[in-house]
Order: sequence, then C-alpha cells, then structure tokens
Amino acid sequence: MNESSEVALAFDDTELLPAIAQDTDTGDVLMLAYVTPEAVEKTLETGFAHYYSRSRDELWKKGGTSGHVQRVADVRVDCDGDTFLYRVEQEGGACHTGYESCFYRTLDSVNRDEKESTDPTDASAVTAETTVVGERVFDPDEAYE
Repeated sequence: MNESSEVALAFDDTELLPAIAQDTDTGDVLMLAYVTPEAVEKTLETGFAHYYSRSRDELWKKGGTSGHVQRVADVRVDCDGDTFLYRVEQEGGACHTGYESCFYRTLDSVNRDEKESTDPTDASAVTAETTVVGERVFDPDEAYE
C-alpha cells in the first residue's frame, strides 16, 4: 500500500543530515555520509548519490573521482525526518580505502589512554582494536591518482 505523506526534514543549523547508503541487492550498509538539501535534490534529479563533504566544504557526487558511483533506487527518510537511507546499486567499492563497504571492521575493544588526557570527554585519547572482515575490491592508489 502506497500513500503520500509530508514530513518535516530536521536539517540542523549547518543544514546537514546523515544519509546511510545500503546495497539494494544484499542489504549491506555501505557507508554513512552527510547531505544538504541541495545534495538530496541533486540525488533525486540525477539518480546518482550526492553527498556533502564536511572536510572539503562542498557538494560531491559519489564516484566522481574513482568511478565507483552509486545509482540510487530510492531515497527513504526515517520517522523523525532526521536521517536518510539511500538504497543504491554500488559500482565498485563504496569505501575510499578500497573496501566494498566502509564498515569493513568489527570492533573488538575500546581503549582509553588515561595518560594522554585527563579530560574524560577528550575523544583523541580513545582508540579501538578491530578485525578486518570486509573485502578489498580496489586499490585506492590507482583510483585516486
């Protein structure tokens, strides 16, 4: 049953919302990135995933450099209007490190280095032990020359 409804999108003061990319075939979560209203509009207009780079402060098309584009089957919004789900057909790997998914490691433990900082809110003093479980599908040195 399909019904139309309107939802208020809860963009924050910086006009950003998280967007999760999910593989339409496998259901695997490929990545999480941020979007602006413009990025979502561009995604809907072109059928290719667009995101907003917080580090570069710019809109970007996924795969614009590497060729590993995401063809968007549909865009969903959660019940609170504060997260998007891009259901995509991924070409190549989704992760800039060469893995199929950005979630290619399992978390084994979290380590707090109490000597590094006396501030309990200092995230730089927190590291993690992980195990690589994902598959590397491309060489990032070749894709991002």
